This record gives sequence, structure tokens and C-alpha cells, in this order.
Amino acid sequence: MKSSITPNQIKQNNRRLIYDFIYKNRKVSQQDISYNLRLSRPTVTTNLAAMENDGLIQKNGQIDTEFVGRKAAAYSIVPDYRISIGTEILKKEVKMIAVNLYGEKISRTTYGITFECSGSYFKTVCDKILEFINSLGTADERILGIGFAMQGLVTPDKQTILYGEILSCTGLSITEFSRHLPYPCSFIHDADSAAVSELWASPELTDAFYLSLSRHLGAAIISKGTILSGKHGHSSTIEHIPMQPDGPKCYCGRIGCMETLLSLTSLLSEAETPDCFFEKVRQKEPSALNRWNIFLTNLAKAVNILHLVYDTDFILGGYLAQYLCEEDIAFIHDKIQQMTPFAEAHDFLLISKMPKHNISIGAALPYIQTFLNSPDI
Repeated sequence: MKSSITPNQIKQNNRRLIYDFIYKNRKVSQQDISYNLRLSRPTVTTNLAAMENDGLIQKNGQIDTEFVGRKAAAYSIVPDYRISIGTEILKKEVKMIAVNLYGEKISRTTYGITFECSGSYFKTVCDKILEFINSLGTADERILGIGFAMQGLVTPDKQTILYGEILSCTGLSITEFSRHLPYPCSFIHDADSAAVSELWASPELTDAFYLSLSRHLGAAIISKGTILSGKHGHSSTIEHIPMQPDGPKCYCGRIGCMETLLSLTSLLSEAETPDCFFEKVRQKEPSALNRWNIFLTNLAKAVNILHLVYDTDFILGGYLAQYLCEEDIAFIHDKIQQMTPFAEAHDFLLISKMPKHNISIGAALPYIQTFLNSPDI
């Protein structure tokens, strides 16, 4: 026998529907809500008053209508009702960002802290996180959690580093951070974090192969709107596919991996910045242009191999994405066309819609998503 829906469940469902409608449409009137959700005006009025009293929503000016008379009051959510923190751990620095319920940046900072697997390092980073949160001037209960984007594979429960050769942190537990912080904490692989940002920026995205072209190469497979982790947690680790038998040594200890050809570390000289390098490229400086063409050719080879395995859209993201232009995409397409046995359409290679701060933002977004999906708003 099916159990009937209780009045409290109906009330909670109406509240959820109204909040979601306001969130999606940004600024709405009572009439908009009532008409689109097919709810009575008294029901809408009661819920709006309750949510406004709870701090979830706010009056936000007025809305122009085609009708003569007083303008309707506009409602919007309170974007910083809850806040999430994304922290990116790198070899020589720590990046932090605070985002609101729309995933928008509230504040961002970077600290020059060199990584070491020690108690003093973890406490120093946590002290800086607390300092950063304190600068926001927000109450502790508004902080949903802290996501740590790591250059390493993460266990499914997000609590342990499964493989962390870049930072020599394999086996690191999230408790090394969480013991110093009064908030939920979790790890996320930096490439997955970047892909999470891409999904947030493109909610219509369902299937794609995301390439994170940053200091190190990374990737994520997006399938049916979710990121695949694989049976053993190392799906999409294309960076360790052998590509050049006599190439440079990879940090994994093997020779000629994709990482050694397609990372910013491999592209730039030690003291060179991306801004400086690409200024030379766009000015057609021969040496820089030659390096860039070699990089793009290797990228075309890698994409061709992967595209033969998985015929889907490929998104070029990571730190490098902001420097890519249509000329570069055309170059890659032409190289792929010379390699592939198929007549490839020029529609599967895309530039990321979220190239800046995508890793740190992506580390914060899972807590936002969990809150927005909660039935208890």
C-alpha cells in the first residue's frame, strides 16, 4: 500500500519549488511564481515571508510590468546565504577563493607557501584559510565547507590521496587539514575540479572529454553530466600514456608520457611566464612560435588518439585555455585531419568557457551543489 504525502511534505515541496524558481530566474515577482508554478497567491505569499524571515531570499527592487499601477516587488535569493571555499594546493603556493550560491567569486587570495608533507605546513595553510574566511566578515554557520584541489588522484570518499607523485603526498589524509578547521573538508583531483567548473558554466553539457592544460596535464571524462572516476580511481589519467619513446622523463618515473609534452611545465622555460611567452607567439617571434607549433602538433596527436577511442566533444581547459585563439584551434584541426582516417567535422574541439580560477572554484562547487540539492532548504 502506498503511503500518502503528508501536509508537511507538500509544504516543504512548495518551498523547494519556489526557492528553485527564484534561484533560476534571479529576480521574480509573486505573480511570476504563482503563474509559472501553478501555486495559489496565499501559498506563495506565505512561503516568501517565511524564506525572507529565514534569510534565504530578499526583496530586490521592483519589476516593470505592462499593467498600469504599482510595480510588483521583486524577489531574489540571498547569494551569500551560504559560502564555499576552494583551496588549490600547489608546490610553491596556495590559492583560495570564496564563492556564493551562484558560484560567483566573493574574494580570492594567494599565499606563497611551499608544500611539504608536515604538520607545520598543514597548520600554516589552515591558519591562512581561517584568516581568509575571517576577512570575509561572515558567520561560521554560513560556510558550507572547504574543498582542497590536489595534484593527485583522490579516493572515492574524497578523504585520501590515492596517488600524489607531484607533491610526494600519496596516502595523505584530509584529517591533516580538517583537524585544524571547524568546517567539512574534502579532497578533489585538480583536473576533476576544473571539469566541475566547466559543468557549472555549461549546464547543458552532458558528454565531453575535458583536457586540463595547466602546469601539469590532466583530464576528466564527462558522461551524462557526471565525471567518471573508473573502477580503480584512475580513469582519464592520460598524462601517463606513453607518447614519445625517447622523450623526457615523467614525474611518474617513465619516459615520454603525454605529461612531458603537453604541460605548461614542458612548454615554458623555468623563469618564463605564460603572458611573456604568448606575447612573443602572437608577435610571431620565431623561437617562441616554433615551440608553440610543436606543442600544438603534439596536442593534435594526443587528441586524435583519444578521439579515436571516445568520439565526443573535446574541451581544452586549464590555465592555457585563456591564451588559445581560433587560429590555434584551426591549426590543431588541420593536424588531426592529416592523422585521422575519418573526415572529421570541425565541431568537436572547444575552448573552455571557464578558463580563469577554474580549479579553485571547482573545488568549492561540490558543497554549493549539495546545498542546492538539499530537500531541507
